[in-house]
Amino acid sequence: MRLATWNVNSIRTRMDRVAAFLDRQDIDVLAIQETKCRDDQFPYERFDELGYEVAHFGVNQWNGVAIASRVGLADVRHAFPDQPGFDKDASESLLAAPVVESRAIGATCGDVRIWSLYVPNGRALDDPHYTYKLEWLAALRTNAAQWLATDPAARIALVGDWNIAPTDDDVWSPAYFAEKTHTSAPERAAFNAILEAGFTDVVRPFTPGPGVYTYWDYTQLRFPRKEGMRIDFTLASPTLAAHVTDALIDRDERKGKGASDHAPVIVETSD
Repeated sequence: MRLATWNVNSIRTRMDRVAAFLDRQDIDVLAIQETKCRDDQFPYERFDELGYEVAHFGVNQWNGVAIASRVGLADVRHAFPDQPGFDKDASESLLAAPVVESRAIGATCGDVRIWSLYVPNGRALDDPHYTYKLEWLAALRTNAAQWLATDPAARIALVGDWNIAPTDDDVWSPAYFAEKTHTSAPERAAFNAILEAGFTDVVRPFTPGPGVYTYWDYTQLRFPRKEGMRIDFTLASPTLAAHVTDALIDRDERKGKGASDHAPVIVETSD
């Protein structure tokens, strides 16, 4: 299986690029984040023409996650159990009954259980969204550990835009990111907690850093200046990780007119 994850930053804007990427890289399953559309606005027909089944979870022009597969698509779930919600109008704290955002979708593709994840940004260290981010990651970790406890041999891939740079090598300037989100100790601890639950970053061994990134801001010429961040990951369960044979970051997809600010991350597995 060739599994890719890509924050496309609007699927309707970049559908042509996505179609070309799927063909060029011979992708079996694509996990998509930040589709920025409702379910009824998603371009299902284009994927069908390309030979892919699609599951999408989107409720408005924000967030949105999807999985496109040509190897089967079963047991689709919108959000993981007890996924925290957030009220965008909350000014000081999380509300008692917040809205569950379209940030996680799971499906079984072939023999792999895939979760396409768009982790909350956090915004700022003193913002309610930061607390929400940490609670969201804690709930994900609880579920991930339970999935492995239930079936230690399960093939599970937690993929997507994690909005965390786990090490200083994963940002172009640790000093620039000091006292900002994405690199704070609690965020990194939350990411590492999922690794400690039994999952492995299966891309890094094939794409060692420093200076290897998956995201470059549109502003201040970050991409040509090579000022990026590694924040998109594929974390695999032990059985799946043992079958990973290759991985790459398709940096070329960040180039040219109409590119997303993220590059796709691709993992190849054996049977």
